[in-house]
Amino acid sequence: MRKPLILVTNDDGVMAPGIRALVEVADKLGDAVVVAPDKPQSGMGHAITINATLRVNKMGKQNGTHFYSTSGTPVDCVKLAVHEILKRTPDLIVSGVNHGSNASTNVIYSGTMSATIEGCMEGFPAIGFSLVNESIDADFEASKVYAEQIMKVVLQNGLQKGVCLNVNIPNLSTREIEGIKVCRQADAKWSEKFDKRKDPGGKPYYWLTGAFENQDTGEDTDIHALQHNYVSVVPVQYDLTAYNSLKNLEKIDFNAG
Repeated sequence: MRKPLILVTNDDGVMAPGIRALVEVADKLGDAVVVAPDKPQSGMGHAITINATLRVNKMGKQNGTHFYSTSGTPVDCVKLAVHEILKRTPDLIVSGVNHGSNASTNVIYSGTMSATIEGCMEGFPAIGFSLVNESIDADFEASKVYAEQIMKVVLQNGLQKGVCLNVNIPNLSTREIEGIKVCRQADAKWSEKFDKRKDPGGKPYYWLTGAFENQDTGEDTDIHALQHNYVSVVPVQYDLTAYNSLKNLEKIDFNAG
């Protein structure tokens, strides 16, 4: 039987340790192809390249896996892979392992998750993986264990149409992790500040800073799961319609003004 084709991408760049960890897992489960940015693209969200050329560099094969780098964003990588690079349609798209959490509303800014959502929009099962550790020297051993477990389940069972998974892994060893919890996205946000500075010429510039604040006390959230040593799995959809507001809005005559 033909092995499943697994597309691997990320937003930290093709040379990031996190993507190498995910490739190890994908290699065990199927035929892996990497299409990833040639440089870090964190915080790019669902950005696409429309005012510049896109370039693809075939980097060669490593341990059976074909590697391609692109000049584009994580979403560009998925589009290029699906429509130009891959010889057949992927059975699974995985993004990560991101260096840093993408829990709660971080999913909106995340290049890792935007690549995942793009894969979902293209009609393929897709999973984004993130480790709650931003260090380049982070230990990805537990991430590999849980990525393999979750990828196996998705390859066997698929995902609901229009839904992908946002998986966050606590910064713990495998023996310290309690297991996996399916949960909702916590209602939290960044409390942002701008550090105003001056360049050598005396002109002002700004550096974004801030802290992530969680006011959500629910015990069914991704942040609660991570705080209690569980891997969080949140189903994410690209349909942003607020269905619970439709009936109320339909009562309003917007033509009256």
